[in-house]
Amino acid sequence: MARILVVDDKLNVLKLFVRMLQKEHTVETASTAESALEQLAGEEFDLVVTDVRMPGMDGLALLERVRRFGPDTEVVVMTAYATVEQAVQAMKAGAFHYVTKPFQAEALLLVVERALERRRLRRTNLALRRTLGGSIGERPILGKSSAIRGVLELLDRVKATDTRVLVTGETGTGKELVARAVHEGSPRREAAFIPVHCGAIPRDLLESELFGYVQGAFSGAIRSSEGLLGAAQGGTLFLDEVSELQPDLQVKLNRLLQEGEARPVGGSAPHQVDVRFVAASNRDLAEDVRRGRFREDLYFRLNVFPIRVPALRERPEDIPVLAEHFLRFYANRLGKPVLLMEPGALALLQGYAWPGNVRELEHLVERAVLLADGDILDQAAFPDLSAATPRAEQARDANASSGPLSYKGYMNQTARASARRYLVELLRRTAGNVTEAAREAGIERESFHRMLRRHDLGAKEYRSG
Repeated sequence: MARILVVDDKLNVLKLFVRMLQKEHTVETASTAESALEQLAGEEFDLVVTDVRMPGMDGLALLERVRRFGPDTEVVVMTAYATVEQAVQAMKAGAFHYVTKPFQAEALLLVVERALERRRLRRTNLALRRTLGGSIGERPILGKSSAIRGVLELLDRVKATDTRVLVTGETGTGKELVARAVHEGSPRREAAFIPVHCGAIPRDLLESELFGYVQGAFSGAIRSSEGLLGAAQGGTLFLDEVSELQPDLQVKLNRLLQEGEARPVGGSAPHQVDVRFVAASNRDLAEDVRRGRFREDLYFRLNVFPIRVPALRERPEDIPVLAEHFLRFYANRLGKPVLLMEPGALALLQGYAWPGNVRELEHLVERAVLLADGDILDQAAFPDLSAATPRAEQARDANASSGPLSYKGYMNQTARASARRYLVELLRRTAGNVTEAAREAGIERESFHRMLRRHDLGAKEYRSG
């Protein structure tokens, strides 16, 4: 659960943020930048969301102070449409992103989650740098599988060039981590790395944000703006989820890649662009081309050097490495002793399909560390994984036990047997009270019911009377 500080002089905006975010995060508010600084001095926050225009110190000044004294804290600025150029300035000064008022709830939540994800990645990389003596700047990706070695080999080949890279892979596999590795290993590393989530920015603002605009191009354009292309000049522009671009912007991006020039909104004269482009998508862009959803010429211009990030289920041998890293990282962060993971728990992790990939693994390990009472994590620390194991897989493992049985198969069986014993003990201790048992297990009641069904257990037989 992240800690978020929202700063705005309007009470209704603060209440809105609290309602939207308090279920998933700890949210505190401040009505002035000065009071926000007092809170920041006494507590650590993962994210600050601040309005630009406020009485007294404005949001840009607050951003400068946060960047100076809390460089690991991410900042998202809020601005009216008429002050978009201030938001671009804020991003050049270190803000993660901005949202325009009035904002769409879905777009806002997406920006918040992506800012928190970058915060987690930064902290992970910092811990790795300390562990590996600084070498993580060159290779920020953990794993020893042949699949990950292949990704690292491709990175070694392309990072020192200006070749365009297209990173593909499922959500949560670490596509932005790969894009940052491309940038950090290149001669452009001292310039800016500007990430742009093509689906998070309102359609009517994306063109002016990317290409910039001239004074008077539209209502509220009181001065010219160079846009994010200008902010990335000399560096790298990362187009995340590029498949979300609308057709008209696909045309303009294709022209930019072809000619190396950009024309700001409302402008007549193009200017040269010195930017390396890295794009990413969790969709099959070739299939989108076949279906007419994505321009073929743009696809070929972006897909000069493809890098596919494998799903976690494709590299189960990397799970112990990742789990150990997250275990140490969150034990240190949460002030816990360094924990040990028993083989049965590790086998349970390796037997899971991980639809959320590395991000899901990280969050589950963080939760397990937070709830740990002792110094060992066993299968009971990951109750939802047992519930997620299909019955067909259970039957297959059971059948396998009558013949030769691999170590992994044995550990999977052991993990499920331990999970069942854990559930039985919970039901006995709570006298079949499912609500109380789910609370003790730290999971949702419905998830607990699913676990009981997976293990053919009923609560009634454990009820007294």
